[in-house]
Formats: sequence, C-alpha cells, structure tokens
Amino acid sequence: MPLALALSISAMIFLLLSLPFNFLSFRANGQQNSIDLPGGLHVLIEQDYFSLALITGMATLVLPGLVLTGLITLLTARLTVAPQPWMKTLLKWVEALMPWSMAEIFLLGTLVSLIKITSLADIAIGMSFYAFVLFSVCMSAALFYFDDTRLKLWLYNGNLPYIAPLTPQLSSLSIQRTWALLFTALILYIPANALPIMTTELFGDAEPNTIMGGVISLWQSGSYPVALVIFFASIVIPVGKLIVLARLTYAVQFHELNKPERQIRYYRFIEFIGRWSMIDVFVVAILVALIQLGSTLSIHPGPAALAFCGLVFITMLAAMTFDSRLIWQQRDRADL
Repeated sequence: MPLALALSISAMIFLLLSLPFNFLSFRANGQQNSIDLPGGLHVLIEQDYFSLALITGMATLVLPGLVLTGLITLLTARLTVAPQPWMKTLLKWVEALMPWSMAEIFLLGTLVSLIKITSLADIAIGMSFYAFVLFSVCMSAALFYFDDTRLKLWLYNGNLPYIAPLTPQLSSLSIQRTWALLFTALILYIPANALPIMTTELFGDAEPNTIMGGVISLWQSGSYPVALVIFFASIVIPVGKLIVLARLTYAVQFHELNKPERQIRYYRFIEFIGRWSMIDVFVVAILVALIQLGSTLSIHPGPAALAFCGLVFITMLAAMTFDSRLIWQQRDRADL
C-alpha cells in the first residue's frame, strides 16, 4: 500500500508537470507549429472537433487525474484514519473509472504519430512529453501495486462486499443488454471502416485515408511494426472482441458452453485488451492538433473517427455488461 501511494503521488506530480510546457513541435517548409496538451485540445475545439477534444481530454487527463485523486485519498486514509462510509463509494467510483483512463494508450498513440510524420517534417519533443511518459509509467505501476482486495477487507471490517446472487432475471437482463450493445457495435463497425478516419491536405490536394488504407500506407512505406500495431489494434481486436462476446453470449443463453475455464480466460483477455483499440483515435487527435499549417499541410479528422470511438466504447460496455458468472453457472449445471 505505501508503494502504491508513493507511485500515485508521483504520477499526479508528473501529470501536473505535463500540462504547462511544450509537448511536441512540428516544422515543415519553413513553417512551425508547437502544442502543449491543453493547447492541443484547444486546437481541436477551434477546428470544430469538440467531440474529439472532449474524448481525448477526458480519457488522457481528466479521468486519470480523478483516478489518482481517489487512489491518493483512499491510500492516505488507509494509513491515517478509520474506515468511513464515503470511502466505499469513492472506491466504487475509482474502480468504475479505471478502464476509461487511457493515458498509456495515448502515449503509445503519440509514439505511433511521431513515426508516421517523421518523413514529412522535423519533430521536436518538449518537456511535457517526458513528464507525460513518467506520469504514464508511474500511474501504470501504481495500478499494478494497488491491492483493492486488501482495501475492501479494511473498509468492510474483514468481509468482502456483498454481491447479489445471479437470478434468472439478472441473467436474462445481462444477456439482453450484451446483445443490444453488440448489435450497436456491429452497426458502427461499418462506417468506422468504410469512411475516412482522417484527411491529409497537402498544397490544396485532399487525400482521405480509411483505417485499412492507413495500415497499407504504413506497410508500403516500410513502417512494418507500426502497421502491425494499427492493424491489430484497429482491425483484429474489434472484430475478435465482437466474435468472442457474441459466441459467449450465445453459448450461455442456449446452454452450449464448453470448457468454461478456457472461455473465462478469453473473456478476461478481451476485457483487458479492448480499450487499446483507442490508439487510432488518439493518433488522429494528435496529428490534427499538431499538423495545422494552412494549405501547405493540414490534417483533419474524418467521420470514421467518432464512429470508431463509439465502436470501442460500446464493445467495452458490452464486456462490462456481460456477467462472467454466467460462464461458471454453465459449469455448475454440467456438474449436476
């Protein structure tokens, strides 16, 4: 617990230090543009991309800050005071916000963006970038060492919190919600991949790029690792998540589930990895904020950016809505 607290405080300090200084600079054809993190969000808003700015700001700055504030409060209280009722509520909020805190994914998206544009111009890294790296590392380590089970035992006087039993009504509701979210995600998958995710304007000529088109361009340019990262994060993971969740939901609904131990591993894996598909959205946000040189060279987000973002969020909600106890319920029935 003391280590998690120290890492959380360090992460909060580095998060604050990542805000006021220069993050990235871009120079091409004698023109230069520099951004800090709040300034990058402001550029997106000025370009009438408020939704993209809101999603990026919430996932990379606001929600991580709230999670760290909650962790610091709870871990400090654990060392100094007796349990209080409000701490249970705070812990529930912290756990609910953790999956939506995506600072490390934004950092990887930044690195992918740098690789994509190094051939177009000179890139300079500012002090805020290094602070953000340290913030992401410290926060990831803090979450790794955060022992929520021990904290819950302390808050609930040695007993884990009560969980309502899985009744037939709850089972049916979980399955219906998961199907509804999966069908919605499937609808969003079409425009997310068919429409341009961003448009590059070079000397007045606009070139739209779909997700798959961007992967092909990266591969043809020799950026094989980056192409593979985008391909798996933006193509393979969303499709795989839809297929696995649909298969699990169908199996538990019609009692056709085999080898539940293996299926629960599949479920835990897609629950963990699904959020990493946001890499492509963050790549677009960074490029749009950084590369605004008028008619010389500018990048604008396409309609697929929000569609793909919706796809990622809804598949995350589908995984959260699916009650994993349904899988073990199938095993218990098979043992009877």
